[in-house]
Amino acid sequence: MKKVFAGILICMLAVSAFAAGGKQADGTAGGKPNKDNIKVGFVYIGSINDEGYTQAHDKGRLAIEAMGIKTAYIENMPENADCEKAIRDLIDQGCNVIYTNSFGFMDWTLKVAQDFPNVYFGHCSGYKQAANMSSYFGKIYQARYLSGIAAGYKTTANKIGYVAAFPIPEVIRGINAFTLGVQSVNPDAAVEVIWTNTWYDPAVEKQGAIELLNKGCDVIAQHQDTTAPQIAAQERNAFAVGYNVSTPNAAPRAYLTAPLFHWDVFYVDDVKHVIAGDWKSRAYWEGFSNGTVTLDTLTGNNDPRAAPDVAAAEEKIKNGTLEPFTGPLADQSGAIKVPAGTKMTDDEIWNMGWFVKGVIGTISP
Repeated sequence: MKKVFAGILICMLAVSAFAAGGKQADGTAGGKPNKDNIKVGFVYIGSINDEGYTQAHDKGRLAIEAMGIKTAYIENMPENADCEKAIRDLIDQGCNVIYTNSFGFMDWTLKVAQDFPNVYFGHCSGYKQAANMSSYFGKIYQARYLSGIAAGYKTTANKIGYVAAFPIPEVIRGINAFTLGVQSVNPDAAVEVIWTNTWYDPAVEKQGAIELLNKGCDVIAQHQDTTAPQIAAQERNAFAVGYNVSTPNAAPRAYLTAPLFHWDVFYVDDVKHVIAGDWKSRAYWEGFSNGTVTLDTLTGNNDPRAAPDVAAAEEKIKNGTLEPFTGPLADQSGAIKVPAGTKMTDDEIWNMGWFVKGVIGTISP
């Protein structure tokens, strides 16, 4: 009877394993990803139709699907423990490559990565890596500098508003690069910052823009995930610089241009390395050099002087003769932070925690 019972038990365990999709001890279906079993999952902070940050990432997901690879995604995910559950749910669905697209997902992504060593992970905009987890972002500050040139030429009030999400280095270096671009053509102009403490909230973003417009700003820039600040600018006959994706139709009378992300450049490359079996954890941070970021076409709303100067500056950034964060650079108090002729390193730019002269606003903890 014991032998019979043991045989039944073995059969039951085999059926159970089959029903679970043949997953290994670490929970991955079929072991490490390859061209036959790869499935790529995404956890998004916003909606794939937000006309901004998440939509830009989803274009990258669609580029992976165009390779004939299965994908899955979960959208509108808050930056809390729900993120961890979402990642685990995607793994349960058979995903063996996972990308999470918001700064606040970092620690949750790392936690799950440590539990699933045969799954490959990528976290966007953070700074932590593991043997099976990369970090990735784009040097969007390069395009922000160029958009600052356009804004600097367009303002007549010499006061530009900037609707910003959170006071973290990612956002701070963007504000600084934009301001330096503004001042390269209009040294009398200032950039005033208002913090929304949200990445994605159209109502809050729009209200932030309205407050800046009420203070006399006649151009609005943004580090936000929707077009709400652009719409607010149009409603007040002001102008706007967008972000993430091209959105000239959202506010056609206001839109000047936008710094753009092209996440497909990273996603396609990363997945190809997974399939080839030569994937390595990395801290990916690329810009104009490989097309991860670009500046949108300047619309007819721009000052005629903007186009040639933007084109010239872009070429210099590409050929290495212009680095926006080159001294002398002073902080808001006028104290020199970067001496003349000195270029900030990538590490210094990545961890930037101070505002350049010309920015109105404070960096709160």
